[in-house]
Amino acid sequence: MIAGLILSAGESRRMGRDKALLTYYGRTFLATILGNLIAAGMARVTVVLGHHAEIIQEEVDLAAARVVVNHQYARGQTSSLQAGLAAALADFPEAIVLCLVDHPAISAGVIAIVKAEFESSHPLVVIPTHQGQRGHPILINHALFAELLALPPEQPANAVIRKYRHATRFVEVSDPGVLLDVDNPTTYEQLGSR
Repeated sequence: MIAGLILSAGESRRMGRDKALLTYYGRTFLATILGNLIAAGMARVTVVLGHHAEIIQEEVDLAAARVVVNHQYARGQTSSLQAGLAAALADFPEAIVLCLVDHPAISAGVIAIVKAEFESSHPLVVIPTHQGQRGHPILINHALFAELLALPPEQPANAVIRKYRHATRFVEVSDPGVLLDVDNPTTYEQLGSR
């Protein structure tokens, strides 16, 4: 079983408002990503909230997901990854598809491609690329979970992912949405179709 994991706990300081609640094609970023993970066949999805967790839960229907609130979100993204991963372990997933809430343009089709790549060869990591550039989401094999859970909170998950580049499957996709990181008002303006 492959599970989805969405990190949506940060303070969105550069954006100035909660990225989870920004809209893309009329739906919030968080609802869009959750819907796409489910449409791509994720059996379970865990959403990690932190900053403004109560407000986000009031605004977004998360009934289809397991919600984890990371009260230590100020310690950084790794703490949120670890909180979500620890909760997802209850389902014994073979792998997780890791999505960040500021990447709303990742389609269900791309997620399905990443999932299928894992199912065919079970690499340690699967990363979609577009025109040779690494994108999102990142699929992580359960074999790396313990190492990720052991990371100090100030260390990025990439510290583990990059270590296994030799065992990573890069999958070229035609969808530029895998590269779209909406991190500030300028990139949000460039997103279009809101």
